[in-house]
Amino acid sequence: MSTLHHEGPTPPTHAAEPDLPQHVVLDGTPLTVDQVVAVARNGASVEIHQTALARMAQSRAVIDDLANDTVPHYGVSTGFGALARRHIPTEMRAQLQLSLVRSHAAGSGPEVETEVVRALQLLRLATLVTGHTGARPGTAQTYAAMLNAGITPVVHEYGSLGCSGDLAPLAHVALAAMGEGRVRVVPVGSGVSTGSTGGVSTGSTSGGAGETVAAAEALAAAGIDPLLLAEKEGLALINGTDGMLGMLCLAIHDLRSLLTTADVAASLSVEALLGSDAPFAEDLVGMRPHPGQAASASNMRRILAGSPLMASHRELDDAGNPACTRVQDAYSLRCAPQVHGAARDTLEHAATVAGRELASAIDNPVVTSDGRVESNGNFHGAPVGYVLDFLAIAAADLASMSERRTDRFLDVSRSEGLPAFLAHDPGVDSGHMIAQYTAAGIVSEMKRLAAPASVDSIPSSAMQEDHVSMGWAGARKLRRSVDGLTRVLAIEVLTATRALDFRTEAPAAGTRAVHDAVRAVVPGPGPDRYLAPEIEHVVQLVAAGRIASAAAAAVGHLD
Repeated sequence: MSTLHHEGPTPPTHAAEPDLPQHVVLDGTPLTVDQVVAVARNGASVEIHQTALARMAQSRAVIDDLANDTVPHYGVSTGFGALARRHIPTEMRAQLQLSLVRSHAAGSGPEVETEVVRALQLLRLATLVTGHTGARPGTAQTYAAMLNAGITPVVHEYGSLGCSGDLAPLAHVALAAMGEGRVRVVPVGSGVSTGSTGGVSTGSTSGGAGETVAAAEALAAAGIDPLLLAEKEGLALINGTDGMLGMLCLAIHDLRSLLTTADVAASLSVEALLGSDAPFAEDLVGMRPHPGQAASASNMRRILAGSPLMASHRELDDAGNPACTRVQDAYSLRCAPQVHGAARDTLEHAATVAGRELASAIDNPVVTSDGRVESNGNFHGAPVGYVLDFLAIAAADLASMSERRTDRFLDVSRSEGLPAFLAHDPGVDSGHMIAQYTAAGIVSEMKRLAAPASVDSIPSSAMQEDHVSMGWAGARKLRRSVDGLTRVLAIEVLTATRALDFRTEAPAAGTRAVHDAVRAVVPGPGPDRYLAPEIEHVVQLVAAGRIASAAAAAVGHLD
């Protein structure tokens, strides 16, 4: 994860997506990934349905009965964690909840991004409205009001071990709802994705727009009364996997677009390197029936269809059919559908896990449907932590293959007649030599980030919490990996479109459309120019999904 504390890279920005909802109703049914992204990144408003408020009132009545019981009940009339055996008298329980939140709001390091905090706010609210936490309806309404007012608590990089959930991050949110701590305020409708990277903590000390203000001041300005927590509510507000799950949802959303972009980038490279599309044939790919592989190969066939440049190096075979004269391309070209497809299948597994977690009510203890209050282990982040690690592995491998394709363009022994380093005047000009260095450096870091966080359990809470998930850490490094993949693919696209300009024959309709989208923001070949801004222009195209959409506009739907 990022450990920088000063200026970081300029984060890719995400354009508002019209197909995402602008309003989300919380009624206790599972949220979708798109709904999480809409609220977290686009500032969609939220509303709690009356049926959910009624369900919360019923479960709260159970907690109120237990609060008056002479028998101790964990989280209601006892301490927490390793202090769970101490009975707390009635007159001290409000202080107990306040102390819990204050002591657990112990984060450190840079602020995390606005979209991450809004995601975990929303997901904690979604669990509250299931009625399984015993929180009061008014507590949920305070969280909804904060989201709708654009009040984003300051949450720090470090503090969660992923068990019991994302304690410190969630405690900072609860603290702000109580009128303590610091927040940022971004008016709804002005765009709340400041600090979004499509995958990375930027390392900046600013997690969002503007200056921080006191939470009490922001709540007062929005007409929101600070929370006064009742029995059990402190636990209900901090015991969940919401931070790691929110980041997983954002990563899934971004990776869906990036996987399509990877197919587009590979198609550009196959065409501009005079490779063969024969290995992508449907019958050949169908001999190994992985759905992701089939989808990627289909995308590449569609993008490359009808390419005069591809046709230029075909000859007629014995049956009179045009066939590429190249028997076997390098693996980074020929095996693109297999690698991209494996990443697609990994992403679908992660989406399945996210869907299950979005359907979960995470708290400890919980109020069951028949009115029991039971301790449990559902807060453990292992299911989410594993897939966060899987996705970091897949992202690193996709980037590694992309960088290898970029490198082929620059080597005269492998580039099929292109000038050295795609330079205007090789020797005088360096062309894209150092762009490949940049991609290689990012890939090297992504390989380090692919080391799993989920195997690195460390005990806490006087050995009561003796095995933890490290899911928050896995999510933080995945965000950096997604950002890295965005940049590596952008460098491949920038390099491949430059290579197309050196070819005589015309490209396919799909690759031509991508070429034109790039040329709208970056000029074509010529003497060496300041390259960093050109890379960043294409990074923004990739992050906004415009590379994939340009190809799709020319050839039809791409998976």
